[in-house]
Amino acid sequence: MLPAFEVIDPPRETPVVVEVPHAGVHLDPESLAWTAAPARSVGRDADLYVDAIFADAAEEGASLLVARMSRFVVDLNRGEDDVDCEAVEGGGTTPWARGLIWRLTTDGEPVLWRRLPRREFTRRLDAVYRPYHARLAEMLARKRAQFGFAILLCAHSMPSVARRGHSDAVTPRADIVPGTRGRTTAAGVVIDAVDQHCRQRGLSVRHDDPYRGGFSTAHYGRPEQGVHAVQIEIARRLYMDEQSLGLDPRGFPAVRELGRTLVARLTSPELHERLRQLGSTL
Repeated sequence: MLPAFEVIDPPRETPVVVEVPHAGVHLDPESLAWTAAPARSVGRDADLYVDAIFADAAEEGASLLVARMSRFVVDLNRGEDDVDCEAVEGGGTTPWARGLIWRLTTDGEPVLWRRLPRREFTRRLDAVYRPYHARLAEMLARKRAQFGFAILLCAHSMPSVARRGHSDAVTPRADIVPGTRGRTTAAGVVIDAVDQHCRQRGLSVRHDDPYRGGFSTAHYGRPEQGVHAVQIEIARRLYMDEQSLGLDPRGFPAVRELGRTLVARLTSPELHERLRQLGSTL
């Protein structure tokens, strides 16, 4: 069976971790048996190629954590208690079609043949979700112990225009959306470094709109405890054909270079020195 995730360690250690939780499209046989979603939806609802965009992260000093399973197995950017009562037997009291276990694709098609039995839900947690987050927590704790702080970049992509049913379904989104839940999940110098880096490359940036940062950003982003988390959403029009799902050979190299240089910015000694100077004032 394909490993649920992959860790790539850098040749030189820095305080930075890049996580890519949604680029995977693999479904293990047990999950596939419960899956009704068409193959096209597996690709449309994945953050395709984001692992390739950040493939140079380790060379720039960041530890890289990449999930290989589809989010239709389990969504790694949701809390363990974010369970839709209509998706899982014995789930929560509030229906949520795209919680920890997705019930509907973003195109509104069913993901599941029927509600998951509790045993299958627990299997997915034990096989994928819990090991992934245990490893991510360990990586951040190790960085913080070594450097006094850690920086987590949660790397995602987004449809360039919202899918039908959303209020902004005809309005193009910004090129880059950093999510920090109102600038609460990281120190300002980290958030501004991401913002400035993207704007300096001619990209439009809109904070927290429409994505404020998911579970990883909110759960791990504790700047007062020395862990700074920023989610970044990249508009897919910049590097792929959103209809065919194919990579755009003209746009992709520039976006991969953006990923590499952004990681270089976050691993720079200058930024780290500014964070050390902030120290206990955070």
